[in-house]
Amino acid sequence: MKSMVSFHTACSPNLTNSPTVIVMVGLPARGKTYISKKLTRYLNWIGVPTKVFNVGEYRREAVRHYSSYDFFNPDNQDAMRIRQQCALAALRDVKIYLTEEGGQIAVFDATNTTRDRRDLILNFGSENGFKVFFIESVCEDPNVVATNIMEVKVSCPDYKDCNRTDAVEDFMKRIECYRASYQPLDPDRYDRELSFIKVIDVGRRFLVNRIKDHIQSKIVYYLMNIHVQPRTIYLCRHGESEHNLKGRLGGDSSLSVKGKKFGAALANYVEEQNLKNLRVWTSQMRRTIQTAEALGLPYEQWKALNEIDAGVCEEMTYDEIKERYPEEFALRDQDKYYYRYPTGESYQDLVQRLEPVIMELERQENVLVVCHQAVMRCLLAYFLDISAEEMPYLKCPLHTILKLTPVAYGCKVESIYMNIEAVNTHRDRPDDVKKGPCSLIRRNSVTPLASPEPTKKPRINSIDEHMASTSAVLPLCVASDIPTSLPGQVSSCFYLLPVTPLTFNKRFLIVAINLKASSK
Repeated sequence: MKSMVSFHTACSPNLTNSPTVIVMVGLPARGKTYISKKLTRYLNWIGVPTKVFNVGEYRREAVRHYSSYDFFNPDNQDAMRIRQQCALAALRDVKIYLTEEGGQIAVFDATNTTRDRRDLILNFGSENGFKVFFIESVCEDPNVVATNIMEVKVSCPDYKDCNRTDAVEDFMKRIECYRASYQPLDPDRYDRELSFIKVIDVGRRFLVNRIKDHIQSKIVYYLMNIHVQPRTIYLCRHGESEHNLKGRLGGDSSLSVKGKKFGAALANYVEEQNLKNLRVWTSQMRRTIQTAEALGLPYEQWKALNEIDAGVCEEMTYDEIKERYPEEFALRDQDKYYYRYPTGESYQDLVQRLEPVIMELERQENVLVVCHQAVMRCLLAYFLDISAEEMPYLKCPLHTILKLTPVAYGCKVESIYMNIEAVNTHRDRPDDVKKGPCSLIRRNSVTPLASPEPTKKPRINSIDEHMASTSAVLPLCVASDIPTSLPGQVSSCFYLLPVTPLTFNKRFLIVAINLKASSK
């Protein structure tokens, strides 16, 4: 089969040492699909290619017309065969995704309530070299279950031609069909060797068992930070700055006259919203702090919210960059997400820097974030599930507030323009840019300008060659100066070695050579 690996998937770092299958476990209406979609959005945002495989969708394709809860009755053998075939079809697609399409994590979203089904998945993982991690959602709070059914389940395709009362009644009977054969994960005996997390009562408690690698620990950390309480997140950029007026990147300039007007308008808007316990976050840059000062509310400064570091291009205009660093200008157009400014950052770096901000946002209720263009793009991409390729071109105009309201499987966005004119700082994606091989990921911020990362040669091939090359360098001490040592003791001799300016900021590196003294 022809490979379908995308350009960005090929470029993305492999953050898992082997592909992982995340297996959801739990009765219907326990938030498994909510967790699956939200976790997948987070993993893709941090650069781990992840995809959800919902077995319910396979079942709806196989059985076009849903009749009643009897389809999920364990005694319905014909239906059981269909459900088994749907699960196997989903697992086949999981294998293709992880072995041929560049995926690193697949989320197998189904009830998986029996040990037989989970053993089938474990064998599948063992045969293909995939790690398996289980997420079990346990909830016996009738209010939570009823809310989930009313908000999500009665509007699903199974009940499109059914009134809400009948839909709720049928779905409750469906739950009882699963409950009859439900075998929860057993951390003490049967499942003690498995890697899993139990999410109990929508995050009130957690049980974690045998976490085996970095990605599993990140998943656990993420799940322990999210919540489902109603809240609103407001994102906006600082008011127009003096550098904005001049078209200059970065810097730490103050607000313009119009920028100060936006601060006053933002204060009025926040007051009208009458939000309880609103938290206000800014970066440590002057323009966001001045914008937040107008609110008359306490605010927190986050260094992580500072604008993307443009390195040697800081405080330059795009025309100046194009004239002074034409090849850098072209490289950034070639792939804006992965491109790293010399001595600066890339959007990929910025996403990693903003991960703690996302975690804290997930923990909070109402928050206003006053930030910068690139930062706002990264945050917005997380909440709206925007790809890395599209992220750097999201339009985040000045003097506009984005109101984000999390809903069942996504996020509702409302744009509020404050009716104060400002310069347009958006730069569209060039139409004539050609995608090439991913050769411009800069692992080191001191990579020479206008060139791909070179093949690095070892600085020292052997000790003899090293000693020969340093023979002309005056040592701080010589062998005759070393005091007599007792047998087994170690003395040190220090040499000053010249080093390449591009490698270190200082011209000399002190190298310590340990000399073991011998008795005569």
